[in-house]
Formats: sequence, structure tokens, C-alpha cells
Amino acid sequence: MIVIDIPGFRTLNLAHLVLDFNGTLAVDGRLLDGVGPRLAALARELDLHVVTGNTYGDARDHLRDFPVEVICLPAAGQALAKSEYVRRLGPERVAAIGNGRNDALMLEQAALAIVVLGTEGLASDALEAADVVVRHAVDGLGLLLRPRRLIATLRS
Repeated sequence: MIVIDIPGFRTLNLAHLVLDFNGTLAVDGRLLDGVGPRLAALARELDLHVVTGNTYGDARDHLRDFPVEVICLPAAGQALAKSEYVRRLGPERVAAIGNGRNDALMLEQAALAIVVLGTEGLASDALEAADVVVRHAVDGLGLLLRPRRLIATLRS
């Protein structure tokens, strides 16, 4: 669990990290450099869940060496499925990281919503749901590994 008291925002009691794969952790179906070690480090503190449309069909292969649960969704209804997944975990205990339109509902529900403005871009729906915007997934994962960065950004 990661506990972060952010003055003027809220106290976060995070037990889960829910992540999108393509556009967030990967580009063109390939895991981004630096993501793997950060996932391994965060798995000591949080349960990790990758919920993906699996655009390239190989998300499980790319993540097999990391302590993450991979949930591959059918093409239809991904936004609702991701949101429902967060709801089942308990949104108040979830941090979520994504970039796509199908991530927006998941991000809205999560106690902490981090969006990635990466190579594939950032959907405006996801941006509206964000608490924090980062350039790269490594930066977003780093915020959870070094929570004082979140405090500096989100406090009022």
C-alpha cells in the first residue's frame, strides 16, 4: 500500500495500480524502455493490473516477466469494462494510468488519475479526467515511486 497525504487535495490510500497497455506502457505493441523495472519496484507496494484492448495481440507476452495481472478485453465496450474493473477493486484504493478515450471512465473513477502524453498522443476525454499529466509512462510510474513529487504537484 502507498499512503500519500496531499494537503488541500486528499489522502490517498492506494492498494492497486490499473494501467492501460498500448499508448501508455507500450508503443506499437512494444513495452517502452524503463517501464519494466518500475513495474517490478511498484509491485512491492501495489497490486498491478494491466487492462487492455490488446491491439497487437501480445500484451501478455511483453508483460510475462513482470508481477502484473493482464486482462485482455474484447474490442467492444472497453471503456465500460475498464471502469467496471476499477469499480470492483474499490476506486478509492486505485491509481490509474492511461492515455486513450477508452481510459477516461476508468480515470474518472480512480482516486488518482495519471495520463500519459506519449508518442500515440492523449485523448481529450482522458485529459479531462486527469489529476496529473506526464510525458512518458516512466514519469507516471515514477510519481508513485517518489510520492513527494505528487505532493508538490497536487497540493493547494
